[in-house]
Amino acid sequence: MRARVLEFLMALVIVAAIGVLAAVIMPGTGHIERSMVIGKDMRQVYDVLDNFHRLPEFSVLNSYDAHIKYNYSGKAFGPGAEVSWTSSDVRAGNGSLTVDSATPDFNKVDGTAKTAQIVWDLENGWKGYDKTFTFALERQGSRNQLTNVTWSYDVKYGWNLVNRFANLYIHGDPDSFIEFGLNNLQNVLASVPNVDYKDLIPYIRQTDPTPVLLVPVTIQLKDGNDAYTGSVSKAISQIQATAKKLGVNVTGPRIVFTTNYGDTTYTYDVAMPIDSSALNVNGQTQQLTAPTPPALDNNAPADAGTAAAPAAAEALKPGDHDKFGRLVVDGDVRATLAFGGPALEGVWNGTFVGVRSTRDELKAYALTHGYKFDDVVNRSYDIMAKPEMKDAQGNITSYAEFDVYLPTTNTPDQTPEQAAGIKQPTLDVAGPAAAGSAPAPASTAAAPAGKH
Repeated sequence: MRARVLEFLMALVIVAAIGVLAAVIMPGTGHIERSMVIGKDMRQVYDVLDNFHRLPEFSVLNSYDAHIKYNYSGKAFGPGAEVSWTSSDVRAGNGSLTVDSATPDFNKVDGTAKTAQIVWDLENGWKGYDKTFTFALERQGSRNQLTNVTWSYDVKYGWNLVNRFANLYIHGDPDSFIEFGLNNLQNVLASVPNVDYKDLIPYIRQTDPTPVLLVPVTIQLKDGNDAYTGSVSKAISQIQATAKKLGVNVTGPRIVFTTNYGDTTYTYDVAMPIDSSALNVNGQTQQLTAPTPPALDNNAPADAGTAAAPAAAEALKPGDHDKFGRLVVDGDVRATLAFGGPALEGVWNGTFVGVRSTRDELKAYALTHGYKFDDVVNRSYDIMAKPEMKDAQGNITSYAEFDVYLPTTNTPDQTPEQAAGIKQPTLDVAGPAAAGSAPAPASTAAAPAGKH
C-alpha cells in the first residue's frame, strides 16, 4: 500500500515537472492578427478607430450582452480617449480600452499618407499584462480608395507559468473579438457616405434658439442656379413683406434648411431670423416653438407648403400649425423656433450646388466621429455669410460664401481640429472659385444661430 502511494506521489511530481517544463518552454508573449480590405478611404477608417463612440456597433461585446453599459471618459478623440464597460455576462465581463497612440496625426492622414497605425491599450479579464490591440492601415487600390486593415492582439505573460498556458487559448476570445470586430467594422463604415473630407475644417458651434420666418420651396435641379437664386429671392421678398405686416424686424441673412436633395428636385425652406418669438396672427398672440416630427396621421390636413399637396393649400389658414408644428402666418410663410444646441459647421465658397458636397462631408465626418444627427426635424442648413459679387458686366468676381451647419447631439465641446488649434481663416477671394473645388475652411462670420 505504501509503495502504491509513493508511486502515485512520484507520478504527480513527474507530471508537475513536465507541466513546469512545458510552461518554461512556452513563449512569454502572445500575438495574433487578422486582415481585411475595406472599401473606404483610409482617413475614414482611421477616424472611426481613433475614438470609441462607434465601438458598440462593431464590437463582439454587444453580441454577448445587449444590455452592456459603456462609459466614455478622457479625450473624445485620439490618444487619451477612453471607454470602459460593465456586464453581467462573463463573456463580456468588465474592461476598458484607451487609445494609446495614433500615427500620423489625424490631419496628416491625407492622400500622401500611405500607412497609419492606431494602438489601443486593453484592460480586461484575459490572462497576461500589457495587452494591446494594434490597427495597421494601408492604402490599396488603383486610386488608393481601399484600406487594408490588419488588427492584431499582443500580450505579455512574463514568468507567470499559469498565464503562459493561456497562450494555448489565444485563438479563443481574443481571436473572436478581432474576427467579429473586423467584419462589423466593415458594416459600420458602409453607412458612411463615400466622400473625401480631408480638406474640411469643421468646428462645433453652440447655437441659440432663434425665431424665424420661412417659406417652403421646391425646384427642379435641371433648371440650375437661376431657379435656385430666383426662388430664394422670391421667398425673401415674401418673408420681408410678412415681417412688415407682423411688425417684427429681420435680424440676419437668409438661411436655407434642406428637406431633400433628390435626383431631380431640391426641396428646402428659405428662412430669415426675426426679433420676436411671439407673433400676433389672426387676432391671437402665439408663442413660437421648435418643430416636431410629423404625426403619422393620414387624416391630418395637408401642409400647404409641401410640394406633394399644393391643391390642399386652403386646408391650412393663418393661425394653424402645419405637420411639423410650425405656425402658419400668411400664405406659404411659416414661423418657428430654429436652431438650439450644437451643430457641426463647415464652409463652401462657390455656387449653391457645392453646399450639397459640404453637407455630405459634414455627415460623413459626424458618422466617423460618432456624432449623432437627425435629418427629419433638426435638418442641415446653410447661411450666406458673403454674397456673390459681380462686376458691371455681370461677370462673377467672387462666389458666395456659405456657412453650412449640421445639427448634432452627443458631441464634445470641440472637434479635433478645434482642439489642435487649427484655425478657420475667413476667405477673401478675388476671383471665382472652381465649382468642383474642395470646401474651403469655415469662416468666422457671425450667424443668427448664435455662433460662439
